[in-house]
Amino acid sequence: MEKHPINDLMDTTMEKIHSMVDVNTIIGDPIRADGVTLIPISKLSFGFVSGGSDFTTKNQKPDAQNTFGGGSGAGARLEPVAFLIVREDSVKLLPVASAPATTAERILEALPEVAEKIAAQIERWQTEQRARQVEGQENLFGE
Repeated sequence: MEKHPINDLMDTTMEKIHSMVDVNTIIGDPIRADGVTLIPISKLSFGFVSGGSDFTTKNQKPDAQNTFGGGSGAGARLEPVAFLIVREDSVKLLPVASAPATTAERILEALPEVAEKIAAQIERWQTEQRARQVEGQENLFGE
């Protein structure tokens, strides 16, 4: 089976991605200071695409090989996720909070604070209403 030029294109793309990504990309090099070791942990997302086409030209001889045109692209995203903190005999995982990416995530993140504010306002209204009722009862009895 004859090797097609798209195979070379994909192989080159994968080699380049492989050279960028190793275990130290995900689990970073330990950072040591004053008896504490911090180990960064990241999330890596990547994608690639390759494509091409065989085509003939206007002036191509009938027995000539087709011409190949192709391209490839790749993208990567490295996102810190957490730090592993090693101190003497204890190990803790400290997550890194990332900013919300979508409107829905922002709303979900804000819900606990909004619910707290609503509950506090309802409590104030109820306290004010009880105070008015007590005040009204005192006026009824002339006290």
